Amino acid sequence: MNKNIVVIGAGTMGNGIAHTFAQTGFKVNLVDVSQEALDKGLATITKNLDRIISKGNLTEEQKSETLNNISTFTNLADCASNADLIVEAATENLDLKLKIFKQMDELAPANCILATNTSSISITKIASVTNRADKVIGMHFMNPVPIMKLVEIIKGYSTSKETFDTIYEMSKTLGKVPTEVNDYPGFVANRILMPMINEAIETLYNGVAGVEEIDTVMKLGMAHPMGPLQLADFIGLDVCLAILNVMYDGFKNPKYAPNPLLVNMVTAGKLGVKSGEGFYDYSESRKAENVSKMFLK
Repeated sequence: MNKNIVVIGAGTMGNGIAHTFAQTGFKVNLVDVSQEALDKGLATITKNLDRIISKGNLTEEQKSETLNNISTFTNLADCASNADLIVEAATENLDLKLKIFKQMDELAPANCILATNTSSISITKIASVTNRADKVIGMHFMNPVPIMKLVEIIKGYSTSKETFDTIYEMSKTLGKVPTEVNDYPGFVANRILMPMINEAIETLYNGVAGVEEIDTVMKLGMAHPMGPLQLADFIGLDVCLAILNVMYDGFKNPKYAPNPLLVNMVTAGKLGVKSGEGFYDYSESRKAENVSKMFLK
């Protein structure tokens, strides 16, 4: 497979995916709806490259090469014609993803693989709006993408062995550890993680313990690098809610029903790190940075 990659979405996951491909030598076209979003994404990539340099794991020359491998676009039609792989990393919203995949299918060459970074939505459902279901696959990267090794590789009902093998090997080229997963709501990571986060919120909601106390028990008692409530803030409470809703709708099992406190916090716009407030207060930029640094030691 050639090395022409398109990444749709310059947010937290999209810029991390673009960074990872570019640093490995792939040519990346990064697409978002506004130049402002693209500029913010590039600024994040630059900052993260500087962090890697400060730890002695990258040279200034390699940083320049990585940034030179990234081009930005506000229109997918301007950069999809020679793509070998398009990775969609938009918001976790089914209707939006279906709309994007229809567009990807229309604009990309016939041999192009279409991947989604969805953390819970059915690959089979996403593939159903394309004319190349055999070339649609899930690549669920973990946040922060340049640091975290895992990639869940999710096969839809019609994903071909050739497509799976290509993406599996490409993930290893990126320095990741690909793990084969079948297409069920939440896949593996979030099917296990989100009920734990939801139960932590339930524990808080029921007054069993406070936020810091719950997180301390899980960090010191279970050796988790982050407590579940702090992790929920880091992921985004809106994303947690969306994933739980997908699993609840998919399994019709009350154990996946989002806790009312989570629903109310999202409704009130308390989304965690990205909004400045969630279970913790991130109103000072230093506090928000300290959360991400937990992964960057």
